[in-house]
Amino acid sequence: AKKLGITDVPAEVVTFISHATQNRLRTVIEKVTVITQHRMESYKDDEWYEQATDVRSQLKFFEQLERLEKQRKDEQEREILLKAAKSRSRQEDPEQARLKQKAKEMQQQELAQMRQRDANLTALAAIGPRKKRKLDSPGLLTIGGEGLGMSGGSQAGLGTPSSRQYARQKITRVNLRDFIFYMEQERETSHSLLLYRALLK
Repeated sequence: AKKLGITDVPAEVVTFISHATQNRLRTVIEKVTVITQHRMESYKDDEWYEQATDVRSQLKFFEQLERLEKQRKDEQEREILLKAAKSRSRQEDPEQARLKQKAKEMQQQELAQMRQRDANLTALAAIGPRKKRKLDSPGLLTIGGEGLGMSGGSQAGLGTPSSRQYARQKITRVNLRDFIFYMEQERETSHSLLLYRALLK
């Protein structure tokens, strides 16, 4: 306020600005929440909608093809390296020497992986299966490792947890894309510098 030349701000003005800010924030949050809920809404089980394409399955298919192609190339390279390692020619060119060295490194790496896998299996076998923790009986309240029995009304009040205790509220997570969509629809922010900066992120 001092930068604008205002020296005195009455309490009524502060209260009015506070209420206006609160009302504006409430409106923004409500609109962005509606946008987020529309984005999260699923139409898979809606009988009025029919799925035309499945992009996720298509991407998985291409990833599988790429993985198989990489595996095929790795196997071909492995065969070339193994042939170079078994070569007994007296005169070796630099390329063949490099292939032999690479084959030796590959065999050492495979041997190290096998040893690491065996060590992990041995460690898991030594640890043994995990023991499941026994659940307390419904009428038993555990305090400090000791069980205290309850009966009658105390069991109904303390022994069994109420359904409200485990009730979970639905969380709506708003991301930057939702705010950008909101600012694009609003007249005050559709051409603002704030929207431009948000689009750059």
